[in-house]
This record gives sequence, structure tokens and C-alpha cells, in this order.
Amino acid sequence: MSHSILIVDDEPSLLKILSFKLRREGFLTFEATCAEDAETILSRVAVDLIVLDVTLATPTDGFELAERLRQREPTAETPIIMLTARSLASDILRGREINAAGYITKPFSTTDLVNRIHAILDTL
Repeated sequence: MSHSILIVDDEPSLLKILSFKLRREGFLTFEATCAEDAETILSRVAVDLIVLDVTLATPTDGFELAERLRQREPTAETPIIMLTARSLASDILRGREINAAGYITKPFSTTDLVNRIHAILDTL
């Protein structure tokens, strides 16, 4: 059985690249370009991991979405990897505060991201 991953990023081209790469690795992927779409998907399916951009082109940013997901039973323990161009120490600290399983800054290597995902999912 393959693991399922929700990718949330407001850059459609990056979303497609990540989804393609993860599907080639055998993962089932779901895609959302905003927090609201991510929440709709999560209300319908359970995922094993979430890759979440911090800066979303909606009123709700990735940190806010992650905090809401941590407060809900179905997603409270779901690993979240923050994927973002924001590399300030305060942003990284906020990622830790929401118990992110990883904080990867852009630009990034898709191979490194896939390796991180495997490492996290192998511990579940």
C-alpha cells in the first residue's frame, strides 16, 4: 500500500513538479493551491504526510493552516514538512512550535525532499 501525500503550494508549476516526482516514487498525491482547498481535501481523505508552503496567496498562510490542522483529531499527528522561501530564524522557530516534521527552504533539491519524506514515513 502506498503512502498518500497532500502538497499545498500556490505555485502551480511547482505543485505539478512535486506531484509528478512523488508519484514516480510510488506515492499517491493530492494537490491544493490554497488552505481552503487543502482543508476540503483533508475532510474527505486521510493522508500520511503534508508538504506545506508557508506563503500562500490566500488570507490563510501555511503556518495558520498547520496550526488549525494540529487542533483537529484526524490531522493532529499527521507529519507536516514546511516548504518555503522564508528562512528567517523566527519562521523556522514557528515551524518547530507547530511541531513540523521538517522545514525545507527554497530553492531545494527534490531528491532531498523525497529522502526526507521517506525518512519520516519509515518511522510511522
